[in-house]
Amino acid sequence: MPKRPLLRILGLTFGLAVILGGTIGVGILRTPGTVAAELGSRTLILIVWTLGGLYTLIGAVCFAELGTALPQTGGYYVYSRRAFGERLGFLTGWTDWVTYCAVLGYISIATGEFSLALLPELSSLGVTPIALGALSAFVLLQWMGLKVSSRAQEITSLIKFALFLALVAACFRGPGAPASIEIARPESLFFAVVIALQSVTITYGGWQSALYFAEEDRDPAKNLPRSMIGGVAIVVIVYLLLNLALLHALPLPELASSKLPAADAAQAVFGPGGQRFVTLLSLISLLPLLNAILMVGTRILFALSRDIPRWSRAAEVSEGGTPVVAMLVTAAGAMLLAASGTFEKLVAIASFFLATNYFVCCVALLVLRRREPDLPRPFRAWGYPASAILVAAGAGIFLVGAIAGDTRNSLYAVALAAAGLPIRAWSAPPRKLPI
Repeated sequence: MPKRPLLRILGLTFGLAVILGGTIGVGILRTPGTVAAELGSRTLILIVWTLGGLYTLIGAVCFAELGTALPQTGGYYVYSRRAFGERLGFLTGWTDWVTYCAVLGYISIATGEFSLALLPELSSLGVTPIALGALSAFVLLQWMGLKVSSRAQEITSLIKFALFLALVAACFRGPGAPASIEIARPESLFFAVVIALQSVTITYGGWQSALYFAEEDRDPAKNLPRSMIGGVAIVVIVYLLLNLALLHALPLPELASSKLPAADAAQAVFGPGGQRFVTLLSLISLLPLLNAILMVGTRILFALSRDIPRWSRAAEVSEGGTPVVAMLVTAAGAMLLAASGTFEKLVAIASFFLATNYFVCCVALLVLRRREPDLPRPFRAWGYPASAILVAAGAGIFLVGAIAGDTRNSLYAVALAAAGLPIRAWSAPPRKLPI
């Protein structure tokens, strides 16, 4: 009996929603202070945020080619497997799945923390039960089918987008901070810009989310480039507007010294209630992020399981279009990490995997263009090969930075990736002996 295929019911609206919902989050509420501390100049701050956005936009253009040439569920796993074979493909998929499980656990805990900050009367419950409850709620939501979970993604992303614009508008309506001089930078200008760009690039993380749903899109050749490029462009605009708003509301030294500049700006505009507004904004921003990460992690495990006979149960799709077993296993992995507390180290390790897999897939684009020139490509990366080389070089620099900045966890990451090899060997069907 043939297995039920994934449902092709998604379109441009979902693609935009999963990118906005999976990218805009708590990071942009915190990172502007870090960037301001490194650069100490309004002009440099805006230049670096613009450069980070342009680099991300070029990455979206390049990866849109991969997504339309290979419109299959699984994202990075699909491209790595096609370019470099089953072994490296599996390692890419395995580490990508572990990454999303770790981030899902981290976001669940963050949801619990912001819930308690907003409603202190729930403190008797504790962070972990609230985190597990929030994740369980999204498991039930996605169990109801792709139509329900995709609509929830669209609605929650729209609400989050509107609230961020409301914060921007409120900051500009305020009287504005008094003019202040630039502040001294602790490092040379070059290193300050490099460090700031790393922080900005991380804040743009999540822009690739639409790639994982190409097989469920009604018309990926048309919708995927539009959602990737359009989604990233919207995120860039929101980030620049928010930085302009913060620079308007806060003196530069205060912005540079702030751990949560959005809260300080909201307090300057709304008074004592500003902190509560940003807490609510942070909590709401996590909801579409939770839904998107669970959906993406599920698709990675589904794609892996479809190619591994012993994992075939996780490749089954419900009548509603949800790979239920893959979703339950992904959620269970995230819950285990959230409940044990050991996930924090894995989140640090995940940054290494993110950099590695991004670099591998950037190279995959170059390899496939050279090796399979006749592969149908409904969308071709603008400015190729310069654009692809730029993205690959940036990914390589980011990977080197991740190794140099956290060597110990990078070594742990290599060990965890290597652990995937015996798992793959055990999962592979036994070879037939020659007669």
